[in-house]
Amino acid sequence: MSVRLEAEVVHLEGDCGVEDAEPLLVLLQADRFRTVDLDRVDRLHTAVFQVLFALRPPLQGQSPDLFVRERLLPILS
Repeated sequence: MSVRLEAEVVHLEGDCGVEDAEPLLVLLQADRFRTVDLDRVDRLHTAVFQVLFALRPPLQGQSPDLFVRERLLPILS
């Protein structure tokens, strides 16, 4: 799985597929102030992006993927 919680930070890692949207949603609904770390995310399925867009959690880190970093993250900021 590409979603894990560590010390109140939700880490997204690797290719985050549609199956990761629901666990991400559950973690963020449980605590709206959890930060999402994007340092290791390669790809974001649109469902995962929609969860981030809808809930607008604090974000940290920069994805190594150029599209995520330059096109998606500015929308979430």
